[in-house]
Amino acid sequence: MFSASSYTGTREENYEVVIRQLEALITGEPDWIANLSNASALLNQFLDNINWVGFYLMRDGELVLGPFQGLPACVRIPLGKGVCGTAAERRETELVPDVHQFPGHIACDAASQSEIVVPIVSGENLLGVLDIDSPSLNRFDEIDQKYLEKFVQVLVGNHSS
Repeated sequence: MFSASSYTGTREENYEVVIRQLEALITGEPDWIANLSNASALLNQFLDNINWVGFYLMRDGELVLGPFQGLPACVRIPLGKGVCGTAAERRETELVPDVHQFPGHIACDAASQSEIVVPIVSGENLLGVLDIDSPSLNRFDEIDQKYLEKFVQVLVGNHSS
């Protein structure tokens, strides 16, 4: 069901396949951590040219490391700090072509060159962020943003606070 050969269409079609795969993985499973774990593994298998993919979860007013794929990462990120904290505070996706040009970038992995962070919001509640890093400049674009935002909405739709 999750082989690389599943991804033979356009980027948009491939993202739609991944979103359907996510739905199949999480439907009927109420555990948030289990679902985020499978979601990070699914994205890690699907996305090329990335070196980290995972989640930071809101805990007591700050972002705390959640399920991820990649090297060990920063454990806590204050709101408004770095790409993740900025996306969380603004509740807007941050698409960063060159992390070294982002004011206050937090370098958890020196190999990271570009990043996309999608906030996870349910109603008025900020649940956390999806964070994806790449060792290449300009790795992410508006297509990635559109479909990763849809991916996050599937997670939110299955989550019960």
